[in-house]
Amino acid sequence: MRILLLTQFFWPEMRTAPINLASMVADLRTRGHKVQVVTGFPNHPLGKIYDGYRQRLWQWDEYKGVSVLRLPLFPDHSKFLARRLINFSSFAISAAVLGPALCRSFKPDVLFVYFAPITIGWVAKWYSAIFHAPIVYWITDLWIENLIASEVKFGYRMHRILRRFEDWCYRQASHICVDSPGFKGYLIEKGITLDKIHIVTEWAEEDLFFPVEYDEQLAAQYGLSGKFNIVYGGNLGIVQALHTVVEAAEQLVSLPDLQFVFIGDGNEIEHLKRMVADRNLSNIRFIERQPMQEIHRFFALADVLLVHLKKEPIFALQVPSKVLAYMACGRPILCAVSGSLEQVVLDAGAGLSCPSEDSVAMADLARRFYVMSRNQREAMGNNARLAYLTNYTRSIQVQRMEKILQKTIR
Repeated sequence: MRILLLTQFFWPEMRTAPINLASMVADLRTRGHKVQVVTGFPNHPLGKIYDGYRQRLWQWDEYKGVSVLRLPLFPDHSKFLARRLINFSSFAISAAVLGPALCRSFKPDVLFVYFAPITIGWVAKWYSAIFHAPIVYWITDLWIENLIASEVKFGYRMHRILRRFEDWCYRQASHICVDSPGFKGYLIEKGITLDKIHIVTEWAEEDLFFPVEYDEQLAAQYGLSGKFNIVYGGNLGIVQALHTVVEAAEQLVSLPDLQFVFIGDGNEIEHLKRMVADRNLSNIRFIERQPMQEIHRFFALADVLLVHLKKEPIFALQVPSKVLAYMACGRPILCAVSGSLEQVVLDAGAGLSCPSEDSVAMADLARRFYVMSRNQREAMGNNARLAYLTNYTRSIQVQRMEKILQKTIR
């Protein structure tokens, strides 16, 4: 196969999707396929061009033998809808104008499109018309729903335009891959037939996320030694609604050796720190964002790993990649999200769940983990690791995607 990957986000951007896309195209090349990537200059999630890159009209790059064409865009990752739309539209325009000419000798058999943001949909259709190649989308986020959950403000007219455009984009694809079973119903309601929808989940890279021994020196360095640590790792943003964790911690001050640990950064971190200071809480600890290749060492210090999202309908459909990383590291999970994610955790026997944005229920669940025996918690962690190896590894997902791409060409 000759596969052209069209995506605004790609390695070396430090998010699960760009890293997974890079791994996928490298594996497809190893499996004998020819792959070309069209992407932007790396700037996510900080909205600044990465060190070592300088924007120009175009730049040829390479990732593990895969040719990468980088095109200019307006870097931004703010909460302002206008700036975000300029960011998305700028890449769409440069990809539409420059991409076909620069890739004209490649002649793809199929277009593999990472469908976020939705502005990339019309570019995919344009490439499809030029190269006479079918489109396969991979959707890991429902873009409009996530913007709404992130409290990005839409006017009624803009919202209606985006919805209609989203529906049009879905109709252009020969096949649509989604990373959560919960997304199937959403697409069916949009008129997409079930035979066009496939499950290809994101994954946690096996060389980044795996179980390791408890590191006493690292625990002492960061104030985790001798504590019962409930650890959250990742973005500290609006959609995570981590004020609920602070409120739960306030109810657990009678357990002096139990603490919640936030590892990461985001646009809510200062608000969370003010909440902790105002309540004079000593059972919450903040640790700066860690390199992705180091985070498994911190997860090994956790007695329990925590995931929490706002109580929004969209999040009942998602399975965040964070949880797959937790499972890969073999730690028990406190899942404060209902829906598809809760089902994954409970079906695997990998942890316990409670509703989103319910600090009382979260505090009660934290107590349940606290009074459990170590063997009970370790059994949950082992179940999590087994479920990851059985269902969510990179090799499993790449094979699924390869078959879908081949089916699309046939």
